[in-house]
Amino acid sequence: MYQINNLFDNKNMTCINQLGQYRVFEHQQDLSVTPSSAATQYFAAKMNVRKRQVLIELNNTAAKVQAGAMQWMIGNVSMTSGVKAGNFLGKMVSAAVTGETVAKPEYVGQGYVMLEPTYKHIIMIDVSQWGSIVLQDGLFLACDSTLQDKVVSRSNLSSAALGGEGLFNLCLQGQGIAVLESPVPQQELIAFNLQDDEVKIDGNMAIAWSGSLSFTVEKSSKSLIGSAVSGEGLVNVYRGTGTVLMALTDK
Repeated sequence: MYQINNLFDNKNMTCINQLGQYRVFEHQQDLSVTPSSAATQYFAAKMNVRKRQVLIELNNTAAKVQAGAMQWMIGNVSMTSGVKAGNFLGKMVSAAVTGETVAKPEYVGQGYVMLEPTYKHIIMIDVSQWGSIVLQDGLFLACDSTLQDKVVSRSNLSSAALGGEGLFNLCLQGQGIAVLESPVPQQELIAFNLQDDEVKIDGNMAIAWSGSLSFTVEKSSKSLIGSAVSGEGLVNVYRGTGTVLMALTDK
C-alpha cells in the first residue's frame, strides 16, 4: 500500500494535458533557485520556459519509454528491457541509423511511472488517427506498448543528402498514444492534411508526418533558372494522402 503526497495537490505543478494513461505536469516556477539565478528563472517562467514531466498511470497496462527517461516508479510495476534475444541485432541496427537508443524499456503493471523533467514541450498524439507516424530524430519519449515501432527509409538518397532529414526515421504504427518531446510548443505547430496532394517545405521544419506519404527533395521550380531566381533552390516535398506536422520556427 502506498500514498503519494505533494504531487496531485502541488500548486506549483499543474497538469496541463492528459491523454490515455499519460499526464503532463508543468512546474510553474523553479523554486530551487539561488540569489544569483533568481532573476533568470523568473523571466524564464514568464516566457514559458518551464520544466515539464510526464506521469504514466499504469492500470494493468504497459508503456514503452525512451531509455534513461524514468525518474521514479511506484506500485506493482515491473520493467523489461524491451529487447528480445531474437531481435537484438535488429534493434542495434535501428538505433545506429536513427539515433534512437537500442532498448526502449517497457513498464508494465499497476502503479505510476514519472519521467525525468525536460524543458522541451510535450505533445501527445493518438497514432490510430494517423495510421502510422514517422518522427524526426529525437522526438520519441514514450508510447503505449500496443504500438509497433520500426525503421523506415527515405524514398531516395537525395532526401537524406539534400533535404536535411536523416536517411532513416522511427515510425510508430497501430492503436495507442505516442508522447513526443518537441522543440516548439503545440501553438507553433501547424498541420497539413493532404488528400492526394502535396506540400513543399523549405528546410527541415516538418517534425512528423504520416507513414503513407512519400518524401522527396525536389527543385522549387521546374527549371534550374526558376529555382535560382526564386532563391529557394531545393525543397522537401511530402506527397500523397496523410498529415504533415510542421514547426513555424526553427529551433
